[in-house]
Amino acid sequence: MIVLHPVLEVLASDDFTLWPVAESAPYGFLPLNGALGAAEVGTAVMRIADCNDIDPGTDDARPPRPADPLLGFLHGLLTLDDLFVSGGLRITDTATGTTFLPGCCTGLEERSDWLHVLDGTGSASFGHDPSPLAERHGDTVRLTVDAEREDSPVIELPVIDLRRLLAGAERDLADFLRLAPTWTALHLPAHTTTVTAALHRALDVPAGLPSREGARSRSDEFDRFAGPKALRVPGGTGGDGTSAR
Repeated sequence: MIVLHPVLEVLASDDFTLWPVAESAPYGFLPLNGALGAAEVGTAVMRIADCNDIDPGTDDARPPRPADPLLGFLHGLLTLDDLFVSGGLRITDTATGTTFLPGCCTGLEERSDWLHVLDGTGSASFGHDPSPLAERHGDTVRLTVDAEREDSPVIELPVIDLRRLLAGAERDLADFLRLAPTWTALHLPAHTTTVTAALHRALDVPAGLPSREGARSRSDEFDRFAGPKALRVPGGTGGDGTSAR
């Protein structure tokens, strides 16, 4: 079985005190979906803000960083035009235990690069150290965990299954964003609208996607990753982000 999740790269957050966050290892990945608890949502918001915690440059039209600790930390998230969300898509073959992870310096905002694999050049890379590579060969996509290694593990799956898995990832992100208004109203009540809007900009999820539950009864949903050939095709991915082989 192939399982795909959108994941956010997270780091240790022991010294973070601006709002409640979940305990985390020194380095890891947090799946983003609608099942996260409040502390996990706090971790996600913290990490996305941290990814964009950049002081305005001398030629930057952005206003100076505020002195207030909270507003100062949120400043980049709320003022940068192009936001970075460190992470990507984690794909696991549960039969072999092989996992395809995003490398360094790649972000969830770049996930449309998967369209190059499906409908464009036929290949795309997703960071370095490791150097994951996705390549289309006819009706099959080959995922190389680390293209720098001659003996790298690989995952292979049908193109139609990958399309549906990617569509499921979009629904996961949409479900995560549905948590944002409630979480921000509780923990950042003075900034609910602006922070929620920034998270939507950062993740750039198409409006109107059904939730995971809604998608179970709409398996022929047409979205940015489901091309015409993906419509009304039996089999493929289930509604839980998996692909049976």
